[in-house]
Amino acid sequence: MKAIRLHGRGGPEQLVYEDAPRPHPGPGEALVRVKATAVIATELRWPETYQTKAGSERPLPIPGHDLAGVVVEVGPGVTDIAVGAEVYALTAFDRDGAEAEYTIALPGELAPKPRSLDYVQAAAVPLSALTAWQAFFDHAGLAAGQSVLIHGAAGGVGVFAVQLARLAGAHVIGTASARNRDFLRELGANETIDYITTRFEDVVHDVDLVLDTVGGETLERSWTVVKKGGVLVSVASPPSPEQAEAHGVRSVWFIVKPSREQLIRIGELIDAGRIRAIVETVLPLSQARRAYEQGSKRQTRGKIVLRVAERAQDFRSPL
Repeated sequence: MKAIRLHGRGGPEQLVYEDAPRPHPGPGEALVRVKATAVIATELRWPETYQTKAGSERPLPIPGHDLAGVVVEVGPGVTDIAVGAEVYALTAFDRDGAEAEYTIALPGELAPKPRSLDYVQAAAVPLSALTAWQAFFDHAGLAAGQSVLIHGAAGGVGVFAVQLARLAGAHVIGTASARNRDFLRELGANETIDYITTRFEDVVHDVDLVLDTVGGETLERSWTVVKKGGVLVSVASPPSPEQAEAHGVRSVWFIVKPSREQLIRIGELIDAGRIRAIVETVLPLSQARRAYEQGSKRQTRGKIVLRVAERAQDFRSPL
């Protein structure tokens, strides 16, 4: 099969489009023919990308853990996923990913693809939507009537966070560039702040919840805008426990987990027209390096998706 493999630790320059062995499902596994996979720009910096769960090095790892495709084979013991099923998934980060024509997934990771989405749109959903879902409902306890400040509101996680928070009945404030103001209002944001011209802490006060997808200085400046007893959730970097205690705020940092059950619920919301996937750029698998370079600039609206060829010869451009 054709795949993207990492020939060393580093950035997009380590990505190579090449032939790789086609995997075979073992007990409790399914083989998925990948139709599309979304780019996770920060993945190239994660230890899990290059190591097994036990900490040993993985040779020539395949990145990409968002996928949409079709189940083509199941291993012994798999009874709840059928061959031919159209699926989407977030797969575990310490295994080879979906930037390949075929990948292994577990039944607990695979959910039915939303009927209203094509494969490219569906691939843009799992990691981002699950991150927003788990931030709000598993970790922060978001409730109707609360106020939420979302940093990076137009990004991959942000676009789902805006929609889910508004759907939950929250007052939603998003930071983004000015070009995304109307876009975020359409998604459900009540207010938007241009982070280039306005310091959010000058105009936002006493929110119940901050969701930080940016980290760094943005995270550090967020403590003062959360009311006492509120919650600051970051998916970019761990918040300081000392700062949390000093400001009387609960802090959370977590890594998103695959979840078939949550993806089913998210898919139901998508098919009901209550939330939608946002795809900014679609590129062939062979142009993964270009996709990661674009994603690293943090100016993407929604997701960058790699379309996987039906036949290897469909894509002739080298990386």
